[in-house]
Order: sequence, then structure tokens, then C-alpha cells
Amino acid sequence: MHLPPTGLPPRVLHITQPVDGGVARVVTDVTRAQLAAGLRVAVACPDGPLADRLRSLGADVRHWPATRSPGPSLLSEVRRLARVLADVRPDVVHAHSAKAGLAGRLAVRGRIPTVFQPHAWSFEAVGGVAAVLALGWERWAARWTARTVCVSEAERLRGVRAGVRGPWTVIPNGIDPDRFRADAGSDTVRGVRLRHGVGPHAPLVVCVGRLCRQKGQDVLLSAWNAVLARMPDARLVLVGDGPDRTRLTERASAYGLLGGAAAPHRAGDPGPASGPSGPPGPPGPPGDGPDPGEDAPASVLFVGAVADAAVWYRAADLVVLPSRWEGMALAPLEAMASGRPVVVTDVDGAREGLPPALLPHCLVPPEDPSALAAAVTALLRDAPLCTSLGRRGRAHIRSAHDVRHTAAAVTAVYGDLLGTAPTTGTYALHDDDPLGADPATPHRPSAAPHDVQHTATVCTDPLRADPATPHRPSAAARLLPGDRPAAVDRSAVVPLEYRESTHP
Repeated sequence: MHLPPTGLPPRVLHITQPVDGGVARVVTDVTRAQLAAGLRVAVACPDGPLADRLRSLGADVRHWPATRSPGPSLLSEVRRLARVLADVRPDVVHAHSAKAGLAGRLAVRGRIPTVFQPHAWSFEAVGGVAAVLALGWERWAARWTARTVCVSEAERLRGVRAGVRGPWTVIPNGIDPDRFRADAGSDTVRGVRLRHGVGPHAPLVVCVGRLCRQKGQDVLLSAWNAVLARMPDARLVLVGDGPDRTRLTERASAYGLLGGAAAPHRAGDPGPASGPSGPPGPPGPPGDGPDPGEDAPASVLFVGAVADAAVWYRAADLVVLPSRWEGMALAPLEAMASGRPVVVTDVDGAREGLPPALLPHCLVPPEDPSALAAAVTALLRDAPLCTSLGRRGRAHIRSAHDVRHTAAAVTAVYGDLLGTAPTTGTYALHDDDPLGADPATPHRPSAAPHDVQHTATVCTDPLRADPATPHRPSAAARLLPGDRPAAVDRSAVVPLEYRESTHP
């Protein structure tokens, strides 16, 4: 059994690449919460803003120069990581996203309990031979994975159906709800609108995310002319940077969305027919639109990467994320925590991240500009509905996606792997000595070949629940492989565990 020294909390090594976007925010938030809980936390990542933030929190940051995607430098990256492992001597390794999962598991090879968190599967992000290789690796690497942590049940099911075997735990993403307050900084909100030429009464749609194919900003640009046909004063702000910025800027310019002389609608552009039926919305108050004879203002603004997107969520009337694939995106959670309604595409994790009241209004098919334009326009034209949905979304985030609950659930996974899981407040079924008697022996599940075991671990809310009252296994313990778990109480993060043999 691989155990930390007596009386000491576990030493955790997080490995992460990428170092921006949602993965970086997850690593930062979980590190902050784990340090506050008394864990010894080290992080291996490339130098940059993420490393600086983690150092400021008190984490032991180890420089690990690594590229975002696999390439010729992979072998040297694995060797450097092996040196970090020898120096840190962690009790648990937690690898975030595909590249860190690749290098980390090659460096550890099961000798230390290794948690892998894909944050959306790598084989979805590529096509052709690359997708085949990525999927083949994930299937192979399962033998070196003590636990795969997915952020949504949909993400887990996608892995199961793709043939990735092994023990699973589903822990929904969490955010700090106090950082995203709907009633904070009204002067700052007015200021950020004015600085970017957005009138105080102009309907404002905000999209926060890396500018890349995954996030689907191109689909939103394709839908935007249909929105303008009904709400000419509407403005769209794209917050973030990424490899597709030039291509997206060129597309917005071709659609006549970047200002200058007003461009007539052209054949092939999404127009009124692709939006909802009904008369145009009422015009905005005087001063929100251009005067006769003036050049049309930009209806789409690229503001680049920002240190804190909270002010843009608060400035928005509606937040949109038209992703092509996800595990469970953070931006909609942050927007709802800010009291703003969202429109998201029906990809992995989207339904699980929304409260039931938002589903009929806020969920659209992926890569469908017409449906996206219809949903955006309908919400922008119904301010009372937006207010109601925003209020419900914020209550949902506070109860189901608080990062403190998420961090507690992740720490419970570590305790399970190390045999130090709490005996009160959590009901868990364990494999016999899942790590083996010798920490140098690669991890193997104790189940016999072809045996499949499903268990459900329900962690109580560490902030509100009575620890003297243990939970009992949910109906998920009786599921067949790949079945969706039964509905559970969403008043706290509820990790669902699935154990199965890694043998073919």
C-alpha cells in the first residue's frame, strides 16, 4: 500500500499542460482549495502566468518545459518529468488534460497512484490517423491509471463507449461563486462597456473562451447577422485569444461585423430567414446606434485575453458558448454564478451543468447557426425571462458547482487510492489493496479478468452536512456498464465511482 509518512497529509503532484484556459483555472482553484485543506501540493508546469499564480498561492511549483501537443520533444519532456517525480516524491500524481496525461503516465508507469483527468477527450479534438493514435493510447494507458476523473457523466460514457477501461469517478467542475457576484462592481461594468464603445442600453452578448475550433466562435459569427436583423443595436464581445484569432477576425470582417460603412446583406450570409419568426425587437434608447450618415459601429469586438473575465460576465446580458465538444465547460458555470443566463450547445457536460429550468431556453444543437441565433434573439428580447434564468442559474451554481465541494471530492479520491478515505460522512466500497503491497509495483485492479464492479461514493457537503450521518450507495451501484446513473441530490458535488477491470 502506497501511504504518506505517518501523521503527514498526502503530497500531491499536479501535472498540467496546457497552462491557459479552463484547465489552468481548474488547476489553480483545486490547488488553492487543497492548500487551504492542509495538503502538500506541488505542480509541474511550464513557466508563465499559471506558474506565477500557483507560487503566489504557496504551491511548490516545478518547472516542466513542455509543448501543448505531442511532438519530437516528448521523450525529453518525459525524462524531465521523471526527475521532478524523483525530487518531489509524491504520494499521488494528478495529470490534467491529454498532454500531461501522456507524459505523466509514461514517466510514472503505475509505480505511484496516478489520477488522470482528461478535461475532454483528446481523440475528439483531432481526426484521421491522429484520432486513431490518441484513442489507442488512452486505451493502453488505462493500465497505468489508478483512477480516471471525468467532469461529467457524458464525458465518462464517451470514454467507456470508446473502449477506455478502468476505474472511473465523475466529479463535476466547480468554481468560486464568491468571485462571480452579480451585484459587484457596477461602476466597473459601466466603465468596461464605455471603454469598448458599447452603450449602456445596448444588448450585449459575451463569449469567453480560447479562440479555437473547439469553442465554436465561428458558428456564433455565422449566426450573428441573423441576431442583428432583429436587434440592430446588439453587440457581441469575444473574450480570449488563441490560434484562430486571425481567421475569426477575417470572417467577422467579411460579414461586415467590424464596423465602417454599413454593409448590405449578401447572399450566403445568415439572414432573417435563419432566425426566429416575429417582428423585430424595439429599438434601443437614443444614443445606442449610429446617427444617419455615420459609419456603422463594430457589432463584434475582439478584446483578447483578460486576467479576469468576471467583469465581462457582469457586463453581459447573455453569455454564449457554442462549443463543438467539451467535458464540462467552465465559462457557463462562471456566467451563471454571475447571475447571467447562458446559451450553450448540447455537447458533453452541457445538460449536466444546467439546472432544469434553463434547458428549454438555453440549449441548442452544436454547429447550428440558425438555432443559435433563434435562442440568442429570444432571450435578448425577454428581459424578465433573462433575469429569472440568471437567478436560477446562480442558485444552482452555489449548490452544485462550488469549487470547495469539487476539491473535497478530489481529495476523497486520493484518500480512497491511498487507503486513507474518511470513515464517516462517506460510504465507499474498495477493492482489496488496489495499489498492491509494494509501491514500486505497478497498480493493478484486484478484480479478476472480465469482472466489472460498479460502486457509488456519495461525498457529503463538507460545508453543511452532518458528518455523523453516512450516506449509502446510490442506485448507480446497480448499473450495467455504460448505463447513466440514477438522479442524485445536487445539493453538493456527488462523485460517482465506477470500477472495472483493465484487462481485455
